[in-house]
Amino acid sequence: MKDQTFKHKSSLGQNFLTDRNILGQIVKWAAIDESDILLEIGAGQGVLTRELALSPCSRIFALEIDKTLHTHLDPLEEEFRPRLSIIWDDAVTFDYETKLPAAPTKVVANIPYNITTPLIWRLLEAFAGKGLHSMILMVQREAALRLNASPNTKDRYPLGITLEIMGERKILRKVPPQAFYPQPAVDSAVIEIKVQRNFDLPRQKNWRILLRASFAQRRKTLINSASRNGVSKNHLIDAFSALHFNPSLRAENLTGKQWLELWHMLNSIEKERGPF
Repeated sequence: MKDQTFKHKSSLGQNFLTDRNILGQIVKWAAIDESDILLEIGAGQGVLTRELALSPCSRIFALEIDKTLHTHLDPLEEEFRPRLSIIWDDAVTFDYETKLPAAPTKVVANIPYNITTPLIWRLLEAFAGKGLHSMILMVQREAALRLNASPNTKDRYPLGITLEIMGERKILRKVPPQAFYPQPAVDSAVIEIKVQRNFDLPRQKNWRILLRASFAQRRKTLINSASRNGVSKNHLIDAFSALHFNPSLRAENLTGKQWLELWHMLNSIEKERGPF
C-alpha cells in the first residue's frame, strides 16, 4: 500500500517497487535456501524485505539510509527477529568488512539508480571470494545494458568487463516504470550476476586504474587514451607487441580474456621497469 504521508526523496533515488508479480519473480530467481545469508540494499518501505524474510534463508541484513522509514522497517525487524537486521547506513560507504556480522551469500536488491556502479564495485571489493556467489539486482535498464555489454559495443565499460571476467551476467527481464511508486522516467531491468572466479580483481588498484584510463577517451585507441590518462605509453606499446594485439584497438574492442592478458603483461613489465 502506498504511504501518502511519506515524502519520496529523489536525491536518494527512491522509486519503490510495488508490483507483486515482479517481487515474486525476484525471489524465485534468487533461489534462496536455508544456507543463504542475504543482503538487501535500499530496504525502502520493506516490500521486498518482507518477501525475503518469508523465504527459507538463515539471515537477512537490510541496509537503508533514510531514517524516516523507521515506521515501515522497525515493525518488520521486530516481526522477523532475529533473522532480519535493519542497518541504518549509506550502502556505498558502509564498512562491510568489520560491521556486517557475516558475509552474504547473495545480494537481492532494488538498487537506487544513482549508486549502481559504485555500489557494485564496493560489494565486489568486500565480498568476492568471501562467500558471495550471486546478485539479483533491479537497476536502470541503461545500467543493465552496460553491465551486460559484449566486446565491440558502445555500452562496454569497466565494471561490465570485470563482471564478465569474474563470472556470468544475464538480464532476466525488463521492468516498466508502472511497477514503481513514484514512477521513474526510465525503464528498469532485473540482472543476475554470478561471482565465480578472479575474486581479487576488484581489490587490485592498478586494474581499476588501467580500465578507467583506457575508457577515459573511448573514441581514441586504448593506447592513446590510457597513456593520456596516466598509464605509461611505452609499457602499453610493449605489452601490445608482446601479446600481438593490434595497436589500433579501442578499449571497447577487447574481450575479458584479452583484458586479463594485457593487465598481467603490464604487471610483468612493471616488475622490470617500474609502475605502469
